[in-house]
Amino acid sequence: MNERRRIARQKSFLQGRVFFNNRRTSVDCLIRDFSDLGARLKFSGAVATPEIVELHIPNKDETYRARVQWRNGDEMGVSFDNYGAEAAAPSLAPAAGPPADWAVRIHKLEHDVLVLQRKFNELQASIRSHQGAD
Repeated sequence: MNERRRIARQKSFLQGRVFFNNRRTSVDCLIRDFSDLGARLKFSGAVATPEIVELHIPNKDETYRARVQWRNGDEMGVSFDNYGAEAAAPSLAPAAGPPADWAVRIHKLEHDVLVLQRKFNELQASIRSHQGAD
């Protein structure tokens, strides 16, 4: 099979998240190959996305504007509209909206609040059971 890429992709095993629909919709993915020009993404099942998406890589804290080049079952190949130092793309959301990484931060904070709420409820239950035993 002939390699058509200008730059070879490096094998990777990175967690990613694809955002589309003005960041109202997102899908988790696994980034299997990666280069400055594009990536191969693997999903848990077939995914329908528009041709232009945002790919966020939490480990790198980077977001790329990506164009779908091909789809095959649960995999998708994307190319980045810009590459190299300019790869961190502006959000596809309206300019007046929050920065692209806010959605990820908000999601993490909501998770942290739920964890703390559970711990708080457990502590309250423990205190009540100790007070009832006295």
